[in-house]
Amino acid sequence: MTAILQALASGLALGAIYGLIALGFNITYATTKTFNFGQGAFLVPGSLVGVSLVLLSVGKPHFGNLSPAEMTFMAYTLATVASVVVVGLIGIALYYCAIKPFVGAAGLNWVLSTIGFGIILQNTALAIWGPASIAVPSPLGSGVYRIAGAGIRPHEVLIAAVAIAVMVGLDIVLRKTRLGKALRAVAFNPQAASIVGINVERIVIIAFVISSALAGLAGILIAPVTTASVFIGLGVALKAFSAAIVGGLTNPRGCMAGGFLLGIIEALVGLWRAEFREIAIFLLIIIVLVIRPAGLFGTKTVEKI
Repeated sequence: MTAILQALASGLALGAIYGLIALGFNITYATTKTFNFGQGAFLVPGSLVGVSLVLLSVGKPHFGNLSPAEMTFMAYTLATVASVVVVGLIGIALYYCAIKPFVGAAGLNWVLSTIGFGIILQNTALAIWGPASIAVPSPLGSGVYRIAGAGIRPHEVLIAAVAIAVMVGLDIVLRKTRLGKALRAVAFNPQAASIVGINVERIVIIAFVISSALAGLAGILIAPVTTASVFIGLGVALKAFSAAIVGGLTNPRGCMAGGFLLGIIEALVGLWRAEFREIAIFLLIIIVLVIRPAGLFGTKTVEKI
């Protein structure tokens, strides 16, 4: 039971990361019917930019390692803000370079363009930071909380708390604010949204900024767990995309739920056989797609001719 509780805590933290990125997939798909298949590369600057700024602020090279005393909670907060802002701005570049030329055009050219953009981003990071990973201490220290005998790291609690707060806040924005209504209007019918005075392109850019910023946030949150590295993103983004598929691409809450579901399953299966974690996840995806092609919380769409 202790091992199960510990796995559940780790699974919730991991699922929170998947949920953040899956929500980013949902936002861009809803507004443009496209995905950023280079999303994994956006975790790279998310994990490295803020940490490098902290390193420079204490007089170290941008690719060095931080001591626990140097990574204060304030420093980590500022690093998080810097990463989110920088990666959000990269989302604007993604839109103009890899998405806008193909919006509304036939074919799937945007698939290769987003993959190419991600490769460029990752290799640019490789040129700046090199292949070595950077150890990132948690601002909450390396101690362990004991709950019913299970050891839970404080940073896992921080990841889950921040991710849930962001998800809830974004859900409120999407459902209650003018910006959220504009995003949903563009997602429903861009032409009709334009007729009623909504600047469709600006809303789409905002969608890509939000999506990219979520990936940046995921990158800096997970860095103290996995280290900051130029190779951090691909596996995480692939599982996050799987979470979006399982939860339902058309449902933002479903994408969040899918992230938590996959994180918990991965952690619980890892208790039994670590090498079976990926097998269990992608087997679940196949089963869900066979039974509910739109995802657990998605809705079927009917096109009238």
